Formats: sequence, C-alpha cells, structure tokens
Amino acid sequence: MSLLLLILVVVLAMMAVVLRRAIYARNMQIWLGSYLRRRVPDPGKGTVHVMFCFVDHFEPAWGKAPLETQRARVDRWCHEYRLLANAHRDADGRPPQHTFFYPEEEYVDEHLDKLAALCADGYGEIEVHLHHDNDTEANFRSTIARFNQVLHERHGALSRDPDTGELRFGFIHGNWCLDNSRADGRWCGLNNELVLLRELGCYADFTLPSAPSDTQTRTINAIYYATDDVARPKSHDTGVPARVGGQPSGDLLIVQGPLGLNWRERRLGVIPRVENADVRASCPPSDARVDAWVRAGVQVEGRPDWIFVKIHTHGTQERDMDTLLGEPVHAMHRYLEQRYNDGNRHMLHYVTAREMYNIIKAAEAGKRGNPNEYRDFALPPPPHRAY
Repeated sequence: MSLLLLILVVVLAMMAVVLRRAIYARNMQIWLGSYLRRRVPDPGKGTVHVMFCFVDHFEPAWGKAPLETQRARVDRWCHEYRLLANAHRDADGRPPQHTFFYPEEEYVDEHLDKLAALCADGYGEIEVHLHHDNDTEANFRSTIARFNQVLHERHGALSRDPDTGELRFGFIHGNWCLDNSRADGRWCGLNNELVLLRELGCYADFTLPSAPSDTQTRTINAIYYATDDVARPKSHDTGVPARVGGQPSGDLLIVQGPLGLNWRERRLGVIPRVENADVRASCPPSDARVDAWVRAGVQVEGRPDWIFVKIHTHGTQERDMDTLLGEPVHAMHRYLEQRYNDGNRHMLHYVTAREMYNIIKAAEAGKRGNPNEYRDFALPPPPHRAY
C-alpha cells in the first residue's frame, strides 16, 4: 500500500470515529435512520401553501428572575413584537402570529393580562406549557384543569369545543419530557400523560422536535396520532400519520416541527449541524434554514401541497431578544414573504398553533384550495382574539 493511500485510509478512519462520536453525543442515533429513509412527496405543479407557526416556551421567570426583570421582559415583548409584526403580512393580509405557551408554574396575572391584550390586537394566542417532576396523576389533572380555567376566565385564552363546550388547549411539555420520555425519568413522572392530556382537553402537542435531547422520538417531520402505553414511557415514539380521509386515533395528535441535518453549516468543515427548528441568538434564522424548514415537508399525508412549518424558541431570555425582536427575524419574515408568497408557486399563511391544528383537521376532512378558509375549522377563536 502506498504511503498516500495509507494516509487516506487513516484519515477516513479518523473521520468515521469522529462522526460516530458526534452522532451519539447528539443522540442522532435515535432519529437518523428515519431521516435517511424518509422521502417527501412531490407537491405537484400547483400552488404550495406554507403554514408558518412560531411557538414560544414563554417563561418570564426564567433563571428565577425577580418580578421587576419579569415585567421588563414581558413589556419588551408586548411593545417590540407589535413593531416587528406590523412590518410584515402574509397572503391573507395578516401579520406574523406568535403562540405564547405560558408555564403554569410561573403564573403571574399581570404578565398574562399584557399578553392577552397583545393577542386581542391580533398578534397571537396563548396556550399551555408546564414544567413538572415526579408528578402524580391527581396533581397533574388538578393543575391543568385549574390553569385552563384561569387562562380562559381571567385572560380570555383557550377555545371551547363547539359541540361539548369543553375547554381545549395546545400543549408544550417543559424540558421536552412529554410522556416521561427522558431516559433518567426526570421532569415528568407520568407514563400515561398522553391519556391524561386527551381527557383534559388537549387538542395537540407541539413539543417536538427536541433533538439533541434523548427525549426526541424516532418519528420525525410528521403529524401523527400517538397511542399511550400506560406501562411504559415515550409512547409517542411512533404513531399513525394524519392523512386525508383518515380519522383520529389513539390518544393525542403530535404536531412536529422540522428536524434534519444542516449540511451548509458543518462543524470542522465535515460534520453537519442538527437543524431542529430552534431560533435564538446562537442559532439565528437564515434563508438557508427557512428553505430547509419548508423542504422538510411536514404535511398531512395525501395533501403534499399544504406544508406545515412549526419553529420554536424561548423568547424571554435577554441574550436572544435582539434576535427574536430585531433584524434577524425581520429578515426571516422578509425572505418568507419574498420566496414563499409569490401568489403562484407559493402562498404564505401565518398561523397560531390552534389555527395550524384546524387546518390539519380540514386536510384530514379532504378540504382543498386556500387553507386560509379553515383557520377556525374545528375550534373557534378564544375570547381574546379580535377576529
């Protein structure tokens, strides 16, 4: 073997070791096979509708901040988000929509009064977030039920089912640990959480993707129904895809954001970064990321011309606010409106989590055409919405 060939073999072997270590360090072995096997259906030659949903683990008390700091965080969002959103419009003339998943354990009435006023002006909606650990079924039921009532009656949040009158809510699990999915069992404690959420009125979970956490599921880039196995954790690891003409099944609808590999921004020039739909100062939005989110092709099976893009953030951390309320997100919206809203090949729709759910249900029911018509298809707007 020539010296040059020997060097090449050694380099390739070292790269393979580095790549393998990187995969396991980032828990990519959980979902990488699904990513490599998945093929996104061709949407055809007609108009592709892009539903764009920005969900926020909105935690004013992050870092155990004093009340004065919490107030400053909320006030900055309520002032600067109006300015940001007013500079942008989708195909329906609506500004960007922000869904504030507010943590029950950080409840402060004045914060939610301000967010409710922002939402009433047409900039978003409020949903449910929860951090808990070693919880019990009885406590979880009482906590969620009580918080739902407060959100609805005190702050005008959450929708009522038009048939049953039951309060319905979207959910994001704190620390990504839906259905006790962390390997060490921390930050949940309930193997039957999917059942409990369904019984309490949850219309869909919006936690995923959670990579690089070990709470990430094998199923990626999907909208699907998960069935709870109450004897084991992480029952939403797999499920039944939502499809045109299909019916709800199992216990809970899981609405995932895009997850994949970012080959344009490689570490050490070799190892691709994980694209997990997180937006913050350390991973700001870019044109290439927006394209990757759309290419992920999250959809209801049988409706490939309706693409659902759900991205997420933790909006109240000061280190990220200049990104989330400033030029990087302005640039993201400009690119969305230029690239994915030409009125021919693409139409852009800014949606809340509830509106995304409604459009998913419309797709299941076989609806076609402009999804703007189905923003309130299954669940009406909450009281704090102006329209």
